[in-house]
Amino acid sequence: MPKLVLIRHGQSAWNLENRFTGWWDVDVTEKGAAEAKAAGELMAAKGLDFDLTFTSLQTRAIKTLNLALEAMGRLWLPTEKHWRLNERHYGALTGLDKAETAAKHGEEQVHIWRRSFDIPPPAAEPGGTYDMTNDRRYAGIEVPATESLKDTIARVLPYWDERIAPALKDGQRVLISAHGNSLRALVKHLSNIPDDEITSLEIPTGQPIVYELDEQLVATDRYYLSER
Repeated sequence: MPKLVLIRHGQSAWNLENRFTGWWDVDVTEKGAAEAKAAGELMAAKGLDFDLTFTSLQTRAIKTLNLALEAMGRLWLPTEKHWRLNERHYGALTGLDKAETAAKHGEEQVHIWRRSFDIPPPAAEPGGTYDMTNDRRYAGIEVPATESLKDTIARVLPYWDERIAPALKDGQRVLISAHGNSLRALVKHLSNIPDDEITSLEIPTGQPIVYELDEQLVATDRYYLSER
């Protein structure tokens, strides 16, 4: 049966600083690197192996994947990187301290921006400090000015349908290193989680999630590898 493992990147610098990150490119911390290495060691110890890996175009997810694969002795595995697996774009909130933003706008408003299904944060201003539209990796891509979780799901699922699902149906074992919200999109799809429940799903950093799938890619089990 097809096997799929999802892993959220290890702790990033802005996770540590409690800042909205989104599409801005930050590195993992020393703790985040250790989480990635430990994830790889755990996957190897549990006998997991892969044929194909996927990640975003963001350093924290790429580095997490590489550190995990290095710990498994699998750095040579083929990897596809794609912007559709990027984190949700936090618009004008990018770079802001979460606590300070709550003090300014009110906790209820910030909770709506962070946790509503279809209400995005305020759009980023063109040419701002965290504007990614001229970043070379996104040449030819219309970089969003902001995204809700619903928007994120809408851009992740076409990539799932076009590239990841066919690989799994071909019998390839797949590892995806991505982000809290792009992984929420996949978990919602695979586990058929309602809109009003997926926003509260917490995905911890550096903890492999294993999906057992049938031949039609219907999930028969989902669990954290550390719990088995």
